[in-house]
This record gives sequence, structure tokens and C-alpha cells, in this order.
Amino acid sequence: MSGGAPRHATGGHEPVLLGAVLAALAPRDGGIYIDGTFGAGGYSRAILAAADCTVWAIDRDPAAIRRAAALAPTDRLVAIEGRFGDMERLLRARGLEAADGVAFDLGVSSMQLDQAERGFSFRFDGPLDMRMGGDGPSAADLVNTLSESELADLIHRYGEERHARPIARAIVRERAAAPIHRTLALAEIVRRALGPRGRSADGIDPATRTFQALRIAVNDEIGELVRGLVASEALLKAGGRLAVVSFHSLEDRPVKQFLRERSGRLPAPSRHHPAAPAARAPSFRRIDPDLVRPEAAELARNPRARSARMRAAERSDAPAWGMADLDAEVAS
Repeated sequence: MSGGAPRHATGGHEPVLLGAVLAALAPRDGGIYIDGTFGAGGYSRAILAAADCTVWAIDRDPAAIRRAAALAPTDRLVAIEGRFGDMERLLRARGLEAADGVAFDLGVSSMQLDQAERGFSFRFDGPLDMRMGGDGPSAADLVNTLSESELADLIHRYGEERHARPIARAIVRERAAAPIHRTLALAEIVRRALGPRGRSADGIDPATRTFQALRIAVNDEIGELVRGLVASEALLKAGGRLAVVSFHSLEDRPVKQFLRERSGRLPAPSRHHPAAPAARAPSFRRIDPDLVRPEAAELARNPRARSARMRAAERSDAPAWGMADLDAEVAS
């Protein structure tokens, strides 16, 4: 596993928690569904096979959109290149006002990891890129321009790396001699910086957390997730379903807090979470089960699903709360 659990490709790979996602969405004939992270098209294929419905597929990766164009039946699949955080604007611009279901499969795809030129993985030597859409600063830009303290904060926050400071110190020292532009070069710097501290009982490479942190920062993955959740709230019809598959706590935490808040399941007021100034009608309601983890059979087939979890909820008929009412802790 390199830089976070991947979304699985088709052709030998099974989309993670596919059965749970379909059960949560319950596709029906005539329905309209949004696959916010098309990837290899595993969820879109399954939704189209489950009912005579339409899927609007979104992905910021141009290669994923090219795959979508080849996926039959094309008259029931509409592919849009863009960020799922922008999907309300993207879909309304094309005349779609409401949907019966939204699915997100977070993280990086197997195909992105397997392409050395994309720079997501330390298993191959490639340019230190990590951009899902090809726009904005690359991982190399961050590694070679951020200050030592900024690098340490980034690696600690998005990689949950306890030893972020010595890693940042080593990166700054190495780049003073020559810029760091290759994946294997960065991975080796991290391994040397950690030394024996980087050894893991479960065999995870010491560079994993640093690569995860850079990928999340480069693609603003947490910000995209929050914007995508708010867009889903705006687009879903009453009774529509939201299903989100995540792979680590940084992804799961905003989803959990968003659905807990929007379904009226807030903790008791405290100085960390004061009472809302005015009660709001819940925009989502809990469905059972609202949290699903892979069963033993799926883990046996696909060990990379071990950290996956799915959270789901159903849209109520209450007005959308929107971004302005989002809890600061979720939005951060």
C-alpha cells in the first residue's frame, strides 16, 4: 500500500464494499445517481446493472473520463471531468437539479498508483507529482519550497506521522544540495531519517505516511470531501441516499461528524462544541446500518480493504443547511 488505500480498478479487482454501497443506495428504475469518484467505474457499472437508471460520473482525472467514455451503455452514463466538490455547480449547469443517490469512494485509485509517471507511489521511480487532475502545485513543489516547519506540520497533520519533524529536517537538508524531484529519492530520504523508528510490525513502508500527507495536501482532499458532502446535501432528493467509503481516520472523521450533525445526533454542548444558536431540522436521517466494514470473505479476497468503512444516510425533506452552517471542526 502506497500513500493511502487505493480505490480498486476493474479487471481483477473488486470495488471495496460494493455490496454495502448498493444496499445503501438501493438503485431503482428511472433513478438518477451520482458517482462522485468514477475511477475505474466499478460503482457506476454496478449501479447501472442494478436498475434501469442513469449515472452521472465525476472525476478530476482525465484518464478516468476517457475510461467512462468507453463504458456501455453510454446513453445511461454521463461523464464529467471535474472535482466532486464542485458537483452541484457542474451538474446544475447541465440541467440536473436533483439526484436519488450519491456515492463517494475516497482515496487514490490502483491505476494511479500503478502509473509511475503519476508520482503517487514509492514502489516505482517517477516524477514527484501526485496531482490527480494535473493542475496546481505538485508534490515536488511542496517538498522543495515549504519551510521546515510547514513541511513538518503538513506531514504530521495529513500523514498522522509522529516523527514529522526529523523527516522535514532531512528533506530540507537534502534539498539544499539538490532539488528533490523523484519518488524513490524522497522515499529513501524518509527511510534514512526514521532509521529503526520507521520499522513497523505490520510491514508498512516508513515512507507511507509522508506520501499520504503530500498527496492529500496536493489535491486538497479533505477540503474536497467537505465540499462534496455539502453538495450532496443540496442535490439529493428527499429519500435520496448518500454512501461514502473511506480508508483512514482523516477521511472518515469529517464524514462521521457531518452526518452526525446533519442528522441531529450532536454531542452535549461544551466549550469545544457549543450549542447551536438556533435549532435546525435535520437534513439527513440515519439508515441501518449507517456504518459498514468489510466482512471476512471480502478481506480474504482483498486484503487492501482492511481499513475501509462505509457510512450512509438518507436525505430528509428539510432544507439543506449549506456550508455556512457547517461545524468548524468538520470544515477544518
